Amino acid sequence: MGNSALKSHLETSQKTGVFQLMGKGLPEFPEELQRLTANLRTVDLSGNKIEVLPAAVGNFLQLKSLTMNSNKLTAIPAEIGKLKKLETLSLNGNRIQQLPPTLGQLKALRTLSLAGNQISEFPSGLGNLRQLDLLDLSRNQIHIIPAEVSELQAIEINLNQNQISVLSAEISRCPRLKVLRLEENCLELSSIPKSILTESQVSLFSLEGNLFEVKNLRDLDGYDKYMERFTATKKKFA
Repeated sequence: MGNSALKSHLETSQKTGVFQLMGKGLPEFPEELQRLTANLRTVDLSGNKIEVLPAAVGNFLQLKSLTMNSNKLTAIPAEIGKLKKLETLSLNGNRIQQLPPTLGQLKALRTLSLAGNQISEFPSGLGNLRQLDLLDLSRNQIHIIPAEVSELQAIEINLNQNQISVLSAEISRCPRLKVLRLEENCLELSSIPKSILTESQVSLFSLEGNLFEVKNLRDLDGYDKYMERFTATKKKFA
């Protein structure tokens, strides 16, 4: 991509606070963006070949949305934790294996989307994200949902297409959780905690493609209670 094209993008971004450069085969995060740290609010570099998100990303203090889907990232720098205004972080379709603990410092974060990466352990430290609405960890390699999941404030957690065989009953204590997606995992009917049906706020519990027939969920204690929430929610949006 020519320098003049990049230059005109940078000039536009200076005025708008938005920098979008998708599918251009960029091998690295454009260094020139450093000149715009004071006013950039949105960056979308999806569909490139970027392997490293530089530590300097921590300088973009006005950033509200960072989208880098379908690149070749293997890690997220700890400096990401400095982005106190960040509301959306979308890094789907990369090669990320672990998340830095500093991710828990993103106090304004509403959407954290990491679908299609190589994450094998459920990320810790996300309980500090008090504004979080959506956590998307679908299409990863997670096996176990640990007890600390109860700290999550998310309204929707998407764990479709992982390798989950253990689901902690503590998930039913998530205070705001309404939608829990666990399609195409390795769950047995016996691994479904009854408390999700009886005690949680979950009104959409999606389990197709596990090691049991979904209709057998009806045999579990508390299924009627879950259906009451499910039906009430449907009526609300009807």
